[in-house]
This record gives sequence, structure tokens and C-alpha cells, in this order.
Amino acid sequence: MKEPDIAFWKRRSDSSFKRKVGTRGEPRHLFLIVCEGESTEKNYFDGFRLPVAHIKDVFGIGDNTESLVRKAMKIKKDAARCGIKYAQTWCVFDKDAFPAENFNNAIVLANREGILVAYSNAAFELWYLLHFDYIDTPIDRKRYIQLLSDRMGEKYEKNDPLMYEKLCSKQQNAIKNAKKLLAIHTPSSPAKNDPSTTVHLLVEELLKYITK
Repeated sequence: MKEPDIAFWKRRSDSSFKRKVGTRGEPRHLFLIVCEGESTEKNYFDGFRLPVAHIKDVFGIGDNTESLVRKAMKIKKDAARCGIKYAQTWCVFDKDAFPAENFNNAIVLANREGILVAYSNAAFELWYLLHFDYIDTPIDRKRYIQLLSDRMGEKYEKNDPLMYEKLCSKQQNAIKNAKKLLAIHTPSSPAKNDPSTTVHLLVEELLKYITK
């Protein structure tokens, strides 16, 4: 997906958008989530249903690490120029086979620019698997797929639009496992922390607004 341009944001900020988020005086909280994958991560986060007063814009850009963060910076800036100011901006990306320097630098750049990061080392499927098991040893992508298929009782499809619904009942288990996993690593070099994920941080933020 090509990142949204100024014309998109001008349409987004029209009167219907303003009515949707502000007619009854509800406190608004706007999330911007920019994902590496065009569908896997986007489909998952699209599954979160926020109350009408809050807005969650999720974009699957098809880019990675530093270049993804820079695109998120541009999207945030373009939106602000059209009067849409996000309370939280997140980048979602994986370590995969990218050089450690690229991965770590992307996180540093995001932090410097006030952008939050939900990363996975090595793959986003780690977050899915943590719904079922605590995993603290590196495994390759094919193994993630095999394990998920076994745990789910059906073949795991990477771009399944129903993954949020399928895993929702085990969400708190995933958060607990992700926190436990992150605690065993040192924060100085996320690229070396395989496996690890901070996806739970974004999930917890979204849940604050779903449960209210």
C-alpha cells in the first residue's frame, strides 16, 4: 500500500470526520499505526474495535526498519498539516533478516521522533505464538508457522483477516508471556534479543480504550 498523501488527509479531515470524533464532547484519543507488512499486521490491528469517540488508523506500508519510521514521520506530519493530531504514533516492524544496525537504528530514530515501536524479533508470528506458549529460544519462520498451525488446530495463513478474533481469548496470556520474555533481555541491543517482542505494549494501549 502506498502511504497516504496530502489529498488523503484533506479528505480525512472533512466535516464528517470531525463529527464522528467530537459531536458529544467525548475525549478523543487518536492512534496512528504504521505497519511493515501490507496485510498481516494491519489485519490484526484492524481487529481492535475502539469506541466511536476514538480513532485508530492502521496503514500497511510494505516497508521496513528505518525507512518505515521515516514514512511514519511523514504520515504524522502530513496529517497534522490537515488538522489531525495523533495522540500516539506507532511503528510495527520485525527484525527478520535485516542487519542489526538497521533494526536498532530504526528504534533509536523512532524514539527520538516521539514514535513508539512495537517490534518483533524475529517475526510478528512470535506475538501470535505467545498466546499459546512461552518461547525463549530462537526459531525460524517456518517453525513459527508449523507451531501456530498445531496450536490453532488449522493451517496458519499469514494474511488471515480473522487472527485477532481467533486469538482474542488468549490475549492476556500473550501479554504475560511477552513481558516475561522481554524481562530476560538487556535493552541495549534489541537486535540481539531473539526472541523478543514489544507488540504487547501497543496492545495494552489499545485495550485501555476498548475496555472503558
